Formats: sequence, structure tokens, C-alpha cells
Amino acid sequence: MERYLGKFSDQTYAIMRIVVGFVFLLHGAQKLFGAFPRNPDEAGSAVELMSRLGLAGVLEFFGGLLVLVGFQAGWTAFIVCGEMAVAYFLAHFPQGVMPVQNRGGETAILYCFVFLYIASKGSGIWSVDRALGGRKKVKQAAAMA
Repeated sequence: MERYLGKFSDQTYAIMRIVVGFVFLLHGAQKLFGAFPRNPDEAGSAVELMSRLGLAGVLEFFGGLLVLVGFQAGWTAFIVCGEMAVAYFLAHFPQGVMPVQNRGGETAILYCFVFLYIASKGSGIWSVDRALGGRKKVKQAAAMA
């Protein structure tokens, strides 16, 4: 399969970064704004901003947004990777050692390692960083001429 899809690895990475950033942003929107409730009873119930869940909501919403658009995605992903590791050990691990035994633990672990991968690769194509970097290269070439 790599033989066929390998030539599209930059594009598939960009799609993964965009989708992961978007879905992570939605988790933040749930916490900060009470948006997209899991059940009707939770509609409009936002968390206290000056709390641990409030901080998580800020990191998830704005971190997801930055990863989605590809602005400093490497640094942002590194920070939210750490957030997901902390979330797993503080909120999920006490409910059960194995990720599938505790509510949401597998999601936290998957986000943690996907963000670690994004941190190692950076923003990639289809990103604000690439667009800004392209402009810098053009300005540098013009200045050298």
C-alpha cells in the first residue's frame, strides 16, 4: 500500500493534522462553551474557566485551532501532548489501569501520541506556517538579488 499512497504522504499528513486539530477543538468547545453536549442534560453546561478543566478547555480549543490551521503546530502539539498525558494520569488512570477500562482513557492516549507525532513533523503543507515561510523565502531571495 505504501507504494501507492506513499507519494501522497504530505497530503495525508496535512489531512490528519487538520482533522485531529478540528476534533480536539470540539473537545475544548464542549468544556468552554457547553457546545456539542453528549446528552441533552449537558446542553449549555460550560466548566469554570479558572479550574483544571477550564485550563484544559482553553488548551484544547486554542491548541486544536492552532494545529488545525498549522500555525506553530509543532510547539502547540508538544504542549497539548503533555496535557493529554497529564489528563490520562490524573483523570483516567485512577478509574482503571488499562485505557479501555476507564472512560475516555484511550482517547487521551491516542491524542497524546498523535500530538507527539505532529510535534516531531511540524505544520507541513496546507498550513499558515508554510504560507508565511513561503513569503519569507520570496523576500529573502528578493533581498539577495
